[in-house]
Amino acid sequence: MAKEGVEKAEETEQMIEKEAGKEPAEGGGGDGSHRLGDAQEMRAVVLAGFGGLNKLRLSRKAMPEPQDGELKIRVKACGLNFIDLMVRQGNIDNPPKTPLVPGFECSGIVEALGDSVKGYEIGDRVMAFVNYNAWAEVVCTPVEFVYKIPDDMSFSEAAAFPMNFVTAYVMLFEVANLREGMSVLVHSAGGGVGQAVAQLCSTVPNVTVFGTASTFKHEAIKDSVTHLFDRNADYVQEVKRISAEGVDIVLDCLCGDNTGKGLSLLKPLGTYILYGSSNMVTGETKSFFSFAKSWWQVEKVNPIKLFEENKVIAGFSLLNLLFKQGRAGLIRRVVEKLIGLYNQKKIKPVVDSLWALEEVKEAMQRIHDRGNIGKLILDVEKTPTPLVSENSTRESTTGQSDADTGGVEGSTGSLWASGGDQG
Repeated sequence: MAKEGVEKAEETEQMIEKEAGKEPAEGGGGDGSHRLGDAQEMRAVVLAGFGGLNKLRLSRKAMPEPQDGELKIRVKACGLNFIDLMVRQGNIDNPPKTPLVPGFECSGIVEALGDSVKGYEIGDRVMAFVNYNAWAEVVCTPVEFVYKIPDDMSFSEAAAFPMNFVTAYVMLFEVANLREGMSVLVHSAGGGVGQAVAQLCSTVPNVTVFGTASTFKHEAIKDSVTHLFDRNADYVQEVKRISAEGVDIVLDCLCGDNTGKGLSLLKPLGTYILYGSSNMVTGETKSFFSFAKSWWQVEKVNPIKLFEENKVIAGFSLLNLLFKQGRAGLIRRVVEKLIGLYNQKKIKPVVDSLWALEEVKEAMQRIHDRGNIGKLILDVEKTPTPLVSENSTRESTTGQSDADTGGVEGSTGSLWASGGDQG
């Protein structure tokens, strides 16, 4: 795998030289931007078409300028999520047209303000949701999706914060009404959302957290989850052996036959929430067979049965809530509560590893292999060769410290040592 990782890195570098390695014209800015004629340009990851990793390119694009009500952000770090993998495959409802710049969250510094923007100044450190276009050196996004970050929060932490913690918070407290003494089952407990769920549960007294994760992740996450099970084990029987009645909340990012299993585990007045469908992703490209299998395995819900058993079934999509259903105000209140918890040292984003924009293929493969513990971050200012946090599942082969303000403390440089499976 190490050799394969080197070959991928070399392939990426060759692609950069071919696609975006033109010498900049005179007048290039000292901020990493370049000017060709009168057009100022930036680097951005571009998805040329739906499919495999070969559809990703690092290219130069015209730098956007803020419209009315928007902020222009000089990006320092971007979050990489499983939904980005599904977008690459075209494995989502109503996918946008390609070519496009992927990515839905980033952190950075405010560089310019559009008309009517209030409450922000040039130089502010911020994190933001973006409706695509996040994986670039510069983004513009409406002010309602931008949030100031604490002084002691690094850019990598800030990029790992919005999607994972907002998703976890809304599901636990807005949808499922988590209270003292309740119990929660979360799948992919070693992933970014799974770790956010575990941390938020710890802010409520006497909450029991059941989690499924790949066995090789158990040692790293054992302190954050009350009861851990291997993702391939019969977790239904394991949970009922510990809690005969089942659990109060099930958070499912897998779908397929896990829907029926989750519903069967609910106590009376319990809530099952579906917030992903990663079981549909098996190979590098979209698979109709995997989609059909996952759809077929989903238990058909009978409302009368829900009525008789006093169970609640729900779904949650943060991106739809933000960009299609106009709930930016609700999300801002949630972010403010989460920043308060961060300032109280009750929660902290778990960063798995940092990757240069040139390494986006390798980073996306790591998510596909379910090898991450916490969040993968694209570090816009980083040069190629991964920086891996101490609790990463990859073996270090060379030492390299991370000195920038958005880094992971205790990071080391490494090549691929092993892959992983579902979180």
